[in-house]
Amino acid sequence: MENKSSIANQFLIAMPNMVDPQFAQTVTLICSHNDQGSLGVIINQPMGIRCSDVLEQLDIKIEQALDDSWVYAGGPVHSEVGLILHPPEGNWESTLSISNHIAITSSKDILTAMGQGKAPPKTQLILGYAGWYPGQLEKELADNCWLTAPADSHIVFDVPHEDRWNEAIKSLGIDLAHLSNQTGHA
Repeated sequence: MENKSSIANQFLIAMPNMVDPQFAQTVTLICSHNDQGSLGVIINQPMGIRCSDVLEQLDIKIEQALDDSWVYAGGPVHSEVGLILHPPEGNWESTLSISNHIAITSSKDILTAMGQGKAPPKTQLILGYAGWYPGQLEKELADNCWLTAPADSHIVFDVPHEDRWNEAIKSLGIDLAHLSNQTGHA
């Protein structure tokens, strides 16, 4: 169960001073955040491989023209695990509804549907995820490593990956040129 202060269905936006190369200039969609920790997927780091490459490696027949979009590196944890972000349409074996506009599925049936042209119209294949142990993400937020913003399905599915970081920051009404890396403590 998500807690009252959950940041599930939020974007974690890396601050400009983020030095960790796995997270620099990333936008991470938080899928789950509770007293057991947090799980999210990075939505703007293409891996240089296409969905068709993954389907072929899994011996999934491509019967219909495929939106052959990039596969994204979702984070450093279990990079062999495939996850599909999509609008909450269809009936898949293992789906977590993140919001009324975004769901994430981890079962192979949606990949098969992609090959058959029967998947939701907007999908994003992600390998791996980011995870935080209890309290870790809260500490990183207090240390000014991240900004948070409500997740926006338009940014997830419609904005080109190279523009998602800037668009997520703009969604907060912040001009990147005026964003400070410093935090104040009273």
